[in-house]
Amino acid sequence: MAQTAAHAQHEHHEHHVDQEGLKVLGFWIFLVTDCLLFGTLFATYVVLRTHTDGGPIGKEIFEMPGVIAETFILLTSSFTSGLAMLEMHKGNRKGLIVWLIVTAILGLAFVGLEINEFAKLAADGATIYRSAFLSSFFTLVGTHGLHVSVGIVWMIGIMIQLSRHGITPVTTRKVTIIGLYWHFLDVVWIFLFTVVYLMGVM
Repeated sequence: MAQTAAHAQHEHHEHHVDQEGLKVLGFWIFLVTDCLLFGTLFATYVVLRTHTDGGPIGKEIFEMPGVIAETFILLTSSFTSGLAMLEMHKGNRKGLIVWLIVTAILGLAFVGLEINEFAKLAADGATIYRSAFLSSFFTLVGTHGLHVSVGIVWMIGIMIQLSRHGITPVTTRKVTIIGLYWHFLDVVWIFLFTVVYLMGVM
């Protein structure tokens, strides 16, 4: 009887591990598809960036101080996300949640600056409908901003789970995945900063 119970418990543990492994694999598949998505958007932008239809070009509309501030904030949030991971490995739930909160606040600041940038461009007549260049610009940068917004909501959900259940194998996996996702968004932004903004003002 005891052996049967132990065997059932062992099978349940193996099933749980398999489920966790499948979820991690699913995330990597999602990340690959996201790479393809951003690759397509980058390629589209590179082709259309000179198609201004007589409208403004990047050098005329990009305000680099604001973009540099966005870059600094997002890169800092990547660092704080790494600090959250360190606290998780120490088993410090409070420290983990604090650094996730800081990361989410920095993410909100980034999104806020991006929305402000879009609003200023629209007020100056540089809307998504003005030219192929602006359509590709708003689509590429906006898609990244949307991903950051989703990441913030996702992070808040994980913080709620951590406050209720603590650091468990499930929450550990979720924190690890959101950390990878956040770093991925930082890498995409570095490419975006270089290809869109730096090349745009040169």
